[in-house]
Amino acid sequence: MASSPGLTEVVLYDTLVNYLVSMARTVEGAMNRALDAIVSLDSDDTSALPSEVFLLEPRINEMEIVIDEHAIRLLRRGVFSDDEMRLVVAALKITNDLERIGDLAVNLAERVITLREMPGAQIPEELAPMASAVRAMVSKSLGALIYRNVDMATQVLESDDLVDQYRDRIFEQLLQRMTQEPTLVSPGLQFILATRHLERIADHATNIAEDIIFWVRGLDVRHGRGLLLRSDAAAEPEVQPPDVTENLHLLHEQVTRNVHTDLV
Repeated sequence: MASSPGLTEVVLYDTLVNYLVSMARTVEGAMNRALDAIVSLDSDDTSALPSEVFLLEPRINEMEIVIDEHAIRLLRRGVFSDDEMRLVVAALKITNDLERIGDLAVNLAERVITLREMPGAQIPEELAPMASAVRAMVSKSLGALIYRNVDMATQVLESDDLVDQYRDRIFEQLLQRMTQEPTLVSPGLQFILATRHLERIADHATNIAEDIIFWVRGLDVRHGRGLLLRSDAAAEPEVQPPDVTENLHLLHEQVTRNVHTDLV
């Protein structure tokens, strides 16, 4: 018995979503390893993590190609509902941001290897809470993708400024240290690069959240317009996963407060 065209199309679009979720989980795993390595430079338990990040990069790149090819096959079918068209467009953009997060995880792993060879490298006090904030943003983006949850995606948009605050504070602290002690210039520059990588990961998580809102709601919320959705999203009951990090601004009421960075 031949399968109905409608059923075939549903399977194809569900497959695209499943590919996205699989790639997102792989990228999150690479990022988590890189974050654990950078905040635990002195720990022997994390010494193998950079190598694990490097091994995941080819898999992430291959998944990007598979998703792009699948999305192109869907485009060739030529007939779409509005929701299907938004999904394909969002998928092509999300895969690009996920691949970039994977690349940034590799960059962080490279910073870790370099810093481990520098005796006396002092981890900035606020690097760990910044890493925790970035980790939670990526986790929420993944949750929003799985549950098609606009409220979670909007919370990611709200959290981007918090990461920028951490970046600015760490830059100031590192510049002060390097000015006072020239021997700290080399490790300080490595930490500045690491902080920049973290900020860029947060930016890509924000892009993913914006694309999810476009897919689910059909709204273009780029360039800060997404925060206008906060009250509307709160008014609609949506499925909330029990294991996704709560609103970052509740966890980080004080920017200087220490936060644990265990794997999500």
